[in-house]
Amino acid sequence: MLRHPQVPDGAGLLHHHTGGEKVVNPGEQFSLMCAAKGAPPPTVTWALDDEPIPRDSGHRTNQYTMSDGTTVSHMNVTSPQIKDGGVYRCTARNSVGSAEYQARINVRGPPSIRAMKNITAVAGRDTFINCRVIGYPYYSIKWYKDSLLLPDNHRQVVFENGTLKLMDVQKGMDEGEYLCSVLIQPQLSISQSVHVTVKVPPLIQPFEFPPASIGQLLYIPCVVSSGDMPIHITWRKDGHVILSGSGVTIESKEFMSSLQISSVSLKHNGNYTCIASNAAATVSRERQLIVRVPPRFVVQPNNQDGIYGKAGVLNCSVDGYPPPKVMWKHAKGSGNPQQYHPIPLTGRIQILPNSSLLIRHVLEEDIGYYLCQASNGVGTDISKSMFLTVKIPAMITSHPNTTIAIKGQTKELNCTARGERPIIIRWEKGDTVIDPDRNMRYAIATKDNGDEVISTLKLKPADRGDSVFFSCHAINSYGEDRGLIQLTVQEPPDPPELEIREVKARSMNLRWTQRFDGNSIITGFDIEYKNKSDSWDFKQSTRNISPTINQANIVDLHPASVYSIRMYSFNKIGRSEPSKELTISTEEAAPDGPPMDVTLQPMTSQSIQVTWKAPKKELQNGVIRGYQIGYRENSPGSNGQYSIVEMKATGDSELYTLDNLKKFAQYGVVVQAFNRAGTGPSSSEINATTLEDVPSQPPENVRAISITSDVAVISWSEPPRSTLNGVLKGYRVIFWSLYMDGEWGEMQNITTTRERVELRGMEKFTNYSVQVLAYTQAGDGVRSSVLYIQTKEDIPGPPAGIKAVPSSASSVVVSWLPPAKPNGIIRKYTIFCSSPGSGQPAPSEYETSPDQLFYRIAHLNRGQQYMLWVAAVTSAGRGNISEKVTIEPAGKAPAKIISFGGTVTTPWMKDVRLPCNSVGEPVPAIKWTKDSEDSAIPVTVDGHRLIQANGTLVLRSVKAEDSGYYTCTATNTWGFDTIIINLLVQVPPDQPRLTVSKTSASSITLAWIPGDNGGSSIRGFVLQYSVDNSEEWKDVFISSSERSFKLESLKCGTWYKVKLAAKNSVGAGRISEIIEAKTHGREPSFSKDQHLFTHINSTHARLNLQGWSSGGCPITAIVLEYRPKGNWGWQSLRTNSSSEVFLTELREATWYELRMKACNSAGCGNESAQFATLDYDGSTIPPIKSAQGEGDDVKKLFTIACPIILATLGVALLFIIRKKRKEKRLKRLRDAKSLAEMLISKNNRSFDTPVKGPPQGPRLHIDIPRVQLLIEDKEGIKQLGDDKATMPVTDTEFSQAVNPQSFCTGVSLHHPALIQNTGPLIDMSDIRPGTNPVSRKSVKSAHSTRNRYSSQWTLTKCQASTPARTLTSDWRTVGSQHGITVTESDSYSASLSQDTDKGRNSMVSTESASSTYEELARAYEHAKLEEQLQHAKFEITECFISDSSSDQMTTGTTDNADSMTSMSTPSEPGICRFTASPPKPQDSERGKSVAVPIPHRASKSDYCNLPLYVKSEAFFRKPDAHEPCPVVPPREASIRNLARAYHAQARHMTLEPGTAKPLGLPPPASAATTLPQRTLPIPTAVPGPATAAAAATSAAPTATAAPVPPAAAATAAATTEPTAAASSSGASAEARVPTHSKVGGSRDSLLEMSTSGVGRSQKQGAGAYSKSYTLV
Repeated sequence: MLRHPQVPDGAGLLHHHTGGEKVVNPGEQFSLMCAAKGAPPPTVTWALDDEPIPRDSGHRTNQYTMSDGTTVSHMNVTSPQIKDGGVYRCTARNSVGSAEYQARINVRGPPSIRAMKNITAVAGRDTFINCRVIGYPYYSIKWYKDSLLLPDNHRQVVFENGTLKLMDVQKGMDEGEYLCSVLIQPQLSISQSVHVTVKVPPLIQPFEFPPASIGQLLYIPCVVSSGDMPIHITWRKDGHVILSGSGVTIESKEFMSSLQISSVSLKHNGNYTCIASNAAATVSRERQLIVRVPPRFVVQPNNQDGIYGKAGVLNCSVDGYPPPKVMWKHAKGSGNPQQYHPIPLTGRIQILPNSSLLIRHVLEEDIGYYLCQASNGVGTDISKSMFLTVKIPAMITSHPNTTIAIKGQTKELNCTARGERPIIIRWEKGDTVIDPDRNMRYAIATKDNGDEVISTLKLKPADRGDSVFFSCHAINSYGEDRGLIQLTVQEPPDPPELEIREVKARSMNLRWTQRFDGNSIITGFDIEYKNKSDSWDFKQSTRNISPTINQANIVDLHPASVYSIRMYSFNKIGRSEPSKELTISTEEAAPDGPPMDVTLQPMTSQSIQVTWKAPKKELQNGVIRGYQIGYRENSPGSNGQYSIVEMKATGDSELYTLDNLKKFAQYGVVVQAFNRAGTGPSSSEINATTLEDVPSQPPENVRAISITSDVAVISWSEPPRSTLNGVLKGYRVIFWSLYMDGEWGEMQNITTTRERVELRGMEKFTNYSVQVLAYTQAGDGVRSSVLYIQTKEDIPGPPAGIKAVPSSASSVVVSWLPPAKPNGIIRKYTIFCSSPGSGQPAPSEYETSPDQLFYRIAHLNRGQQYMLWVAAVTSAGRGNISEKVTIEPAGKAPAKIISFGGTVTTPWMKDVRLPCNSVGEPVPAIKWTKDSEDSAIPVTVDGHRLIQANGTLVLRSVKAEDSGYYTCTATNTWGFDTIIINLLVQVPPDQPRLTVSKTSASSITLAWIPGDNGGSSIRGFVLQYSVDNSEEWKDVFISSSERSFKLESLKCGTWYKVKLAAKNSVGAGRISEIIEAKTHGREPSFSKDQHLFTHINSTHARLNLQGWSSGGCPITAIVLEYRPKGNWGWQSLRTNSSSEVFLTELREATWYELRMKACNSAGCGNESAQFATLDYDGSTIPPIKSAQGEGDDVKKLFTIACPIILATLGVALLFIIRKKRKEKRLKRLRDAKSLAEMLISKNNRSFDTPVKGPPQGPRLHIDIPRVQLLIEDKEGIKQLGDDKATMPVTDTEFSQAVNPQSFCTGVSLHHPALIQNTGPLIDMSDIRPGTNPVSRKSVKSAHSTRNRYSSQWTLTKCQASTPARTLTSDWRTVGSQHGITVTESDSYSASLSQDTDKGRNSMVSTESASSTYEELARAYEHAKLEEQLQHAKFEITECFISDSSSDQMTTGTTDNADSMTSMSTPSEPGICRFTASPPKPQDSERGKSVAVPIPHRASKSDYCNLPLYVKSEAFFRKPDAHEPCPVVPPREASIRNLARAYHAQARHMTLEPGTAKPLGLPPPASAATTLPQRTLPIPTAVPGPATAAAAATSAAPTATAAPVPPAAAATAAATTEPTAAASSSGASAEARVPTHSKVGGSRDSLLEMSTSGVGRSQKQGAGAYSKSYTLV
């Protein structure tokens, strides 16, 4: 480490230092440090063996300055080599000098010596010679000169590191060759020589400048006595080169130079330097030249005046060289000066630097002659005299400094002055000159008194404004003087300023400030106060309050009273005026008296009405804000704690009803009044008992024992006493039978006071459900759980029917029905056969198994009569016999049916067997038909219907439309027989109509009207409810006899959603509309009348939280957040208390922000406030001004930045939402496309009857307002706009010849031999959801012009020879016990969820077409499971917009209420429903024409009102092709006109076949059928009966398809069935129909047509229901 000692400031010598050695290995990093200190800070450089160190990657230096001024430099050698060894020297230099330090570093390796340069040394100085050895180790370094080992004298030193030092170098002795020898091995050394040359510096002989005077000649030589030549000599004056023209001449020779001045002057004064330099060094010698000048006056003294007391300067200024010395002398007196005396220089008299005499304060004794004398030793002295005259200025010699006057009295002020005359005396008050002429209250008098002047100022009288400084000013020609007089005018004090610091209920704290004390010490205070309404004669006072006190407490005040307060102050002069009168109101205190006349009146079993009056007026201590009613149960076992409710005061008489009490329990009630200050004493406890209620629990331990086949014993035990809720009056046993078919018998009940009852007269071997309840005077209690019991077996009743028919000449077949009352399990049947004429006393007996209901008896005699009867047998024995029938075997066996007709009841979705067993010879042929109004339609065998070999008709998965009368006919050669079976299909019940009848804080009471029971008695109801913003539904199961229900234990002030569904033996029905109701209560709020802060000091604040009103729901938590104003962080405090809370550890004298949030079950209320803590001395702090502090700047920045950030975030969020919606919509479209492709793939299956014409690729076309989805597999896409006509089929589909039979009636035209069905109809209203059904209907009728969106589908099936079936689609929601279930269905419906606040839509939203696609996709996904869709082709042809007058769109007319939606409520706005009707049977003879509903009277241009996509010339082409259509907007044919023309008038028109000739079609084979609707016959070419029937079902070719009214579709389908059943094929002719056809009727009209036909196509009681899916 190298360290340089401190370089002394200003040092110019170079200091050499040597150091030790350090040995390192090659590659071993080492670091050297050098520290130096100097001023200015030095710069450090490094050298190795006297050569600069290169800066490269291996040698790095850094330098820095420390805090103490030390400069530190480091030399880092990272990877040293042998060449890096040697002597390292650091040199520190600044502008003053330099210093250095050195040390040797040895790097191991072969030693060598670097080449050494010759050295030039300066004689007389020290020289260092380094042996530049590198490598290590070596043994020694030695120096030789002239073969002599050095050192050989005292001036030579050899250091251990091999450095040779030559001290005081001499030229002759030290100059020469030097040899460095290094011993590297014991016998081996290396050497290197260096030559030292010694240079001798110049030596200047001493010289001096002699004293010189101005004008003299001067010659100075500078001679160099020794030194190496050449020598250069120069001169400098005061460090600068001597310029020519300055009067100085320089002459130089080889070793001498002279300085010559021809005429010395003052400018030649200075320091002259002679500088000699040669190759060795530069030397100099400096001397000073001084030029002497005699003294002379620059400014001479003159006579002058001095002013007494002022400073005076006697001017006298001289110069010369050396500078002259000046002396002042003084001679007193005004005559000739006699003798001058030196002036003693004191603090008052001084000589200035310019030789003038300063007299700081001129006195009268300073008058006289003054002499200024100067000398400097050159020439003679000089002097000059002058006379000083002293003048006296005006002076105030006497005046009072302070004086006192009494206000209103006269006061005189005197002032005495002297000085040179004339003297003027002026009086001033403050800074204003007093002018007696202007202000008559002042008078001034002046008089001479010898050499003095006396002036008097008189005040007449003294006033408060005179308590100032008065001054008298004396003025003459030589000056002025002023005398200050402080006048104090004393008077009674001003009244104190009174301040109210704090007012409490019974005390107040005052503080006052004494503004003006009357210039006299305050001696005391008086305080007076009174009631504001009283006079001051009735005052109360506090006297002689100490003057050292500035605040006081007034106690014993009355709460909530108004007081007036004033104050006086005193001094020795007198009493002040009263202070400003203050009016204060004392705070309220808690009432001192309880409420009066408290009474209790039980109202219900859970409520008691409390009435009372306010406390006495004088005890209220303020305004009664409300009351707290405390109540507790006084029954045994209660905890005795009061529950508290609070209410606001309304007047002098109050009333409150306590709810949710225990039933039939005694309660004690107390009432307390409260005001802002707190709660007063409570009233005396009064007791009352709630009214009786029904028991809340059923009897316990219910048991049922079957005694006989018609007697059972029911026993139980009493419910817990605590649940009786009154006095037990008795028990009621409810029981009903459960039949094998799932139906319930009549509900019966027995009342008893015992705990056991015997039920008699029960049906035998029958399952019974039994429930027991207890009842009080209030009514029936809760029923027990259903207990099941079965009566014992008994002998059966007679068979319900018996038949006997001959089957051959010797045998008969007897058949029978099971007993109507089997009274047990049938074990077998016994058949009795007797011949009355045979003489046999006992009949023959035959036995069969219980499953066989017929028996063939053989071996009988032909022509003999037999009597037959049957009896059933159970384990109890043989039962009663049936009727006896007589039969005779016959040779001929006509067809006879041994099965029985009647009524068959079955749940839907079950397989049903309708038996039709027959006998006869030959074997009879069986034919089944189904009645449809006045015609019978043959039953066709397909996947749904099967006729077995024995004649049994099997209906699989029966639906509502399968209900009806079925006729079985058996026919053979000898005759026929017929039975009729009435099939009743039971379906789930319709949705109830649910309403809210009453609400409270914790309950909602609901009422409902059940819908149709679906053919099976309602078993019960499932009520589901959830909180409005939740989808977690809770289920409640309700008895079938209930029509209302009370939901209890609900959250206060909360919205709830409720829905209800009924259940029967089939299952759960449709869920009612979701209704919403809110329990009573609201979120808490803070009353502005309440004082929030009751006490604040410097570190604490007490808050009164009683201002929070609960809103009817108990407050669960109060959160307080507070922070100093301007801070960011909030401190929070959570409390459940509603009385008082303390905020602690606050900062003194600080404004705080406070935020409060009180929460209950209804929500949270917020309140904010500001408050300030007091100062340390209890004083308040000023309000906050809008200071522009740092926090405000941040807030401003925050205020500006927030909207920008929010706007940016909003735009980004909107972009993201739109992108998400677009992606979701595209996904739904893709899903719909995939679904459609799946359905299309189904359509590609081959059909039984091929369609003539070129094969066309099926496709799905969905067209909904604002969005279109077109999917085709072969054809291109044609789109005419969002609300334009669309082309769901292409022209090429009907360009080929088609079968004339294949014509489908209606306004939607399709492929040949396609059966038309009406699909879903979406019906949406734009009214606000959330209203109940009744109000919705009223709204609808009031807004007849409201639009809705609707989308109509058309489902077609390519089967020409099968009877038509209608697939109805009606989306519904169905409730279940555990959520939502999915059941198979051919009916769907969707109902808008009723969400008042959020407008959520849980099913179908017509506001989003993409969501409609999603629901369509769901419908298809479920519908594809149905058999009807296996070979169906779907076409969604149109989207309609209808207005709200189409109320009966899905319900039909009022005459026929059994359409597909007859079991539901009428269609209402906001309900989405997809409906269609089952087919209607028609007679085959009347099936020649098809009824087509049209909207109104057909005129020439009616069809022109229709949009393009519903026009077809196949129906309404005019004979006159030139008659133009008037331009009429399609919407002008309003739905209201349609309703009048179509429904109300009910006019009908039948067009004969001949009238259809302009249509270009052949005439029909028979007359048209007249239906109860307005019809249009469609003529067809019918070569034969078969083709005539088929023609009714065909679709007319057209380029545009539109929906077909259901009635038309049903009629077309019905007319086909009889013929289709008889003949499956027939010849057909082809007919071409123009493809550029149009269809009449507006979009609204078509919609009405399609929906109106639904109701008219149904038969009463037959097929009025369809299955449902639940879609969520």
